Amino acid sequence: MENLFRAHIEKVIALTDDEFKDVLLHFSLMNFKRRDFLIREGGRVPYAFWVVSGLLKLDYADASGKQHVVAFAMEDWWEGDYYAFFNQSPASMSLQALENTQVLCMTLQGYNNLCRNLPKMTYFFLQKANRGHISSQQRILELISTNAKERYDKLLQRYPILFQRVPHTLIASYLGVTRETLSRLSTP
Repeated sequence: MENLFRAHIEKVIALTDDEFKDVLLHFSLMNFKRRDFLIREGGRVPYAFWVVSGLLKLDYADASGKQHVVAFAMEDWWEGDYYAFFNQSPASMSLQALENTQVLCMTLQGYNNLCRNLPKMTYFFLQKANRGHISSQQRILELISTNAKERYDKLLQRYPILFQRVPHTLIASYLGVTRETLSRLSTP
């Protein structure tokens, strides 16, 4: 796990052995079983998560109670309700394990300490935030400017493994279509 995490960080910045040891001090390893919640809507958000192994689903319940899948996160991805995490406000979304999942967890205090004491980690987190922001904008643009078939094809092209690991009802929710529509889209 440590080697995987270091490799993840060093795609962006180089760390000495001592710096990496310091980084690790700001994280704790947690395990969640399939269906466990890491974050519940309305609850506290004490951590941001990096996925060591497993698969997570971030979703939002609208005013009528309908669940909307906002994101999936698999190995080597970061996930959380970042608005609630950084503002220390109640969660507006839920984060749930779709498989048995192992994550590295970082508190807001840990994040702030890392950024203050190891400035290159500020750059690392900035790069991750920028990439996440770009990805979110692309997802919004796809939702408003492409049809269901185009969204399905793009998701299949980018992340084919999701179709093997995620129930089709959740993929349908992520794409903004019904399960029946998804079945039609997946039929050649």
